[in-house]
Amino acid sequence: MTLGPKHTIAFDLDGTLVDTAPDLCRALNFALDQRGLPPVAEELVRADVGLGARKMIEDGIKRAGKRDDHTLMQELERDFLSFYAANIAVASRPCPGVVNALERYRDWGVHLGICTNKREALSRQLLDELGLLSFFKCVVGADTLAVRKPDPGHLLETIRRAGGHSDRAVMVGDSAIDVATAKAAGVPIVVVSFGYTDVPAQQLGGDRLIDHLDDLDHVLADLI
Repeated sequence: MTLGPKHTIAFDLDGTLVDTAPDLCRALNFALDQRGLPPVAEELVRADVGLGARKMIEDGIKRAGKRDDHTLMQELERDFLSFYAANIAVASRPCPGVVNALERYRDWGVHLGICTNKREALSRQLLDELGLLSFFKCVVGADTLAVRKPDPGHLLETIRRAGGHSDRAVMVGDSAIDVATAKAAGVPIVVVSFGYTDVPAQQLGGDRLIDHLDDLDHVLADLI
């Protein structure tokens, strides 16, 4: 089967399309340092990325042995977001095979959308700075709707805004949240093995597992 205008792919962003962990880690450690708190190793940040910035900051506070008080959380979040917005694509790069895959799907007329728990403005900024924004018909972030992943409404609205229908759509992601979201929405989920998860990718329960975006075409033909 050839993919085309009848089909929609909703992509997670961090860890699935773009390796953002280096810049997220730098922003988190900048915010922690401003409050005299110890830095967090990048491998620990990677496990939290899919849960959003607030979760990364909360875990940073806990690892420092501090109480998660409201004022400290607000200060850290403000510093984190300010630094991250100014340095969002210093070290972040598209994952291997991403650009070729997006070009291919664009040429075939496939509807593409972003379904992410990153804030919409930051998601758009990141994609724009990396030259990827024009591939997508919509970017639906953590603050775009009244709901966010793992609520199925986040994914279903992404598919709708991309111009597609859920019965001819698939999600591509890297985390347990992505799998839970897709299953709740009744949409097939392809899991990438190279993303951000503290559980082995093969144990996440996706419908298919791929090691490279070059492999996506073959599995999509069986799913949509």
